[in-house]
Amino acid sequence: MENFIYSLNATVPVFLVIVGGYLLKKIGWINDGFIATANKLNFTITLPALLIQDMMATDFLHLWDTEYVLFCAGVTTISFFGTWAVSKAVLRDKNLVGEFVQGSFRSSAAILGTAFILNIYGTTGLVPLMIIGAVPLYNIYSVLLLTAECPQEDIIQEKTMVRTLKATATNPIIIGILIGLVFSVFKVDLPKILDVTIQNFARLSTPLALLAIGGSFEFGKALKRVKPAIAATMIKLLGWAVLFLPLAVLCGYRDEKLMAIIIMLCSPTTPSCYIMAKNMKFEGTLTSSIIVLATMCSAFTLTMVIFVVKSFGYL
Repeated sequence: MENFIYSLNATVPVFLVIVGGYLLKKIGWINDGFIATANKLNFTITLPALLIQDMMATDFLHLWDTEYVLFCAGVTTISFFGTWAVSKAVLRDKNLVGEFVQGSFRSSAAILGTAFILNIYGTTGLVPLMIIGAVPLYNIYSVLLLTAECPQEDIIQEKTMVRTLKATATNPIIIGILIGLVFSVFKVDLPKILDVTIQNFARLSTPLALLAIGGSFEFGKALKRVKPAIAATMIKLLGWAVLFLPLAVLCGYRDEKLMAIIIMLCSPTTPSCYIMAKNMKFEGTLTSSIIVLATMCSAFTLTMVIFVVKSFGYL
């Protein structure tokens, strides 16, 4: 029972705020304009501020683990190319391959992952290392995939890839991690005014992100492309966990390191998949269906995975 309560305490508070965002949207207290602004504010300011703050408080030279970063990158790479190869062979409608693969491997690791870790441990812990290993590859692999599988032939691949590499290099979350890394390594002591300002923005990160996720949730979209959406959701929330969590345990990862890997493997599909799919001339229906189903089901699957891992004494 203690392990079950631990699992509920880890996940339920996060999802209750998401439900709150959904209800606030339904009664008209927040709207699409608020959600778009919140997403932009969170992506460009509050989440980077949170990562800077937490990394400044950490001895990053002691924290850094090259093998761990390579593990996260390797899992992401295998997940991506493995799903792509299987879906090319199995899916009858080849126009769905791009959306199916992206929805099956790309997690909301930065935003939701940070929320979960912060809820459990009080800091972002090992999330920055996981982000360094996985998030840049999410962007690069998604563009490679959507360019290769694009249903239209007028997409200029070179420009698309260059644009994505540039976007990855200027990603505010990555920049926030690099700034925090520099501040941590050189033990920079910021003036109190600036330090408190960063803290205030950082406190906004998690609740703002969760409200926006809940407000953008649409049940109706989950009813479209049901079969491939269910398959992609199962792969995203449970398939990779079954495959790679035992390997992570064998590699000796425990506690915060293992929790960050759980978040990477079991977080729902990131909403940015839909934006990228639409920009790359895909229909987008399958992507939106996967996002809705994965977000809705992750409340249960993530709780279950944490409960199982905690029961074995690895958390």
